[in-house]
Parts: sequence; C-alpha cells; structure tokens
Amino acid sequence: MANRLQVHKKKKWLRWLNIALVVYLLGGITLYFLQDYILFHPEVIQRNKVYDFSEKTREINVAADEESNINIVQFLTKDSVPRGVVLYFHGNRKNIGWYAAYASNFTANGYEVWMIDYAGFGKSTGRLTEQKMYDDAAQLYIMSHTIFPADRIIIYGKSLGTGVASWLAAKRSCKELILETPYYSMTSLLQYYVPIYPVSTLLKYKLPVHTYIALVNAPVTIFHGTADKVIPYSNAHRLTTAMHPKDRFITIENAGHNNLNDYPQFHAVLDSILQSR
Repeated sequence: MANRLQVHKKKKWLRWLNIALVVYLLGGITLYFLQDYILFHPEVIQRNKVYDFSEKTREINVAADEESNINIVQFLTKDSVPRGVVLYFHGNRKNIGWYAAYASNFTANGYEVWMIDYAGFGKSTGRLTEQKMYDDAAQLYIMSHTIFPADRIIIYGKSLGTGVASWLAAKRSCKELILETPYYSMTSLLQYYVPIYPVSTLLKYKLPVHTYIALVNAPVTIFHGTADKVIPYSNAHRLTTAMHPKDRFITIENAGHNNLNDYPQFHAVLDSILQSR
C-alpha cells in the first residue's frame, strides 16, 4: 500500500513537472515570436495626413531603399540662424505626434529638432530591425551634417531611443549625447522582467547602451527618475560604470518614466547644455 502511494505521488509530481515545463516552453516561444509586439507599440499614420503642430515644421520623406520610407519632421526655430540641431530618437510608443510636445524644450533655446519615426511607426515604412534603426539614424545624421557641423549637433534619445542615440554618438561626432530614461541594455531590461528565460538568446534587439556610451567622445548627460516603473532606476544607474569623468548622471527624485519634463531640475540642466557655446 505504501509503495502504491509513493508511486502515485511520484506520478503526480512528474505530471505537474511536465505541465510546468510545457508552460515554460510555451512562454519562451511566445516571447521569441511576439517580442516585436511586446517591445513596440507603434501607431501608423496615412502618408497623406498632414500633421498640425503648434511649432513651425517641415516634413521630409526619404526613400531608404525600395521597400522603406523614413519620415522626418523638422521643428524649426524662430531665429533665422539656428544655434544647432537636436537629432531626437523617441520611445516605443505611437509616433512623432506623441513626442512633438517636447520639441519646444529645444526650439526655445535656438535649436532645430529633427524627429524620426522608426520603420512601422507613423508614416515610416519597412521592416523594423535593430540594424534598420541604426541605418536610419545614420541617414538622419548625414542629412543634418550637410547643414550643421558636428559641434552643433546634439544627439538625444528617450527611452527606447537611447539605444539608437548611443549607437549614433559612438559612430559619429557630436556636441553632446543626452539620454532620457535609458536602460543598460535591452537584454538586461527584459531579463529584469522575465528572469527565468535566457533572454540574451531569445531577444533580437540587444541595444547595448553601456557598450556604446563607453565609445562616445562627446560629453554624455543622462536623466533618470527614481520612481521609474518602466525602466528601473537601478538598471539605468548601472550605466555609470561605462561613463567617463566628463559625463553626468542626473538623478531626479520621485520622477517617473514619462514626467521628467515636469521637473525644474530637468529643465535647468537641459537649458544649461543648450545655452552653452
């Protein structure tokens, strides 16, 4: 009788183990094949739709290749001669229209802002990959550099865009790299949320910010809030190990992921960068 109970318990334990294994494998498969839907939340806009921004703008569409188009909106200054240009790489939500409200932070200081939509966001088309984001960023830099010298180009990344901005600043010269709510790497960030999976193997988007900022020659300024619920402060703060003595990590107490713009400390530091010669 005792042996029969032991056998029954063992079978029951093995059955639950098999169920757990199946659930684990299904979760891993889902993570791999649906990661684009998990990481990116774009909003598509028809090409003939006209943006209605309060700022003075110019819209440009660049044929990156036969299958893709890069949509760029340039937010212009009131000054006839701008102080420089900010190449702005936005987060993982919606499109340029969602981030247009932040353009005045720069245009008020005499800087044009050139915002780019990633493939599949807004009016930009093509297949989104990490390399595609890098290639489009490089194209944006080439365009800006025909007008502005490197010491008048600021590269700015917000959230998802910090990986793209860091890559570009590591490859091209600029006045400054500014990162708002960055991550150490996309791999480390996803590992934080799903520690039971081999994320480095499953994830197609690595975006290793820590690797890139170590290669940036220009000054780097990072802004991050201690109450960020999307990208934990601890994950971003790891970037300090890759920063140079000239770089700054600005901690904004109690700030979240999307409200740094509400804090005077953020504007004080940002304005000091934009107003410097």
